[in-house]
Amino acid sequence: MHRGLKTLLAGAGVVLAAGCAAPSEPQVTFYSHGRSVEVAPAQYCNPNGEKCTGSPDAVGKLRVPDGSPLQISVPGKVSETPWQVVFLYRGANGQELDGRSPVFTPNERHAYTLELPPDGVHLEHVEVQQFSAVLTPGADGGVDFGIGGSWVLNVEQQ
Repeated sequence: MHRGLKTLLAGAGVVLAAGCAAPSEPQVTFYSHGRSVEVAPAQYCNPNGEKCTGSPDAVGKLRVPDGSPLQISVPGKVSETPWQVVFLYRGANGQELDGRSPVFTPNERHAYTLELPPDGVHLEHVEVQQFSAVLTPGADGGVDFGIGGSWVLNVEQQ
């Protein structure tokens, strides 16, 4: 029994060592007015939309003054696939509005500067979305690409 325990522990050590050598999940950096935050993925899947990891609690927080741009930097693992930025903001009348960047093609860019549309006053929520190769029927006919990666930022109030 003692020998079996040694074998089990030795095997566990190999598994732990292999787990430590695994590549880390890509981080997205959000920057505004001299402060930045690196955010882990809320969801991160392989290109086929499988083997997903991440944490729904992985939400960054950053203060972005009203009317100020937000700079977003993505690593190569994100920029080598199609990706976009979606966001929620408040208009001058307090109404909640949403917007999105264009979809960036693979290797087109590693960064994006988000500036609110002319009707926007206060940025509230930002999400970087990485598309996967998974296709689903679209509500309006065509097809929709699945989201394989997601990085979330909540904007703190001033």
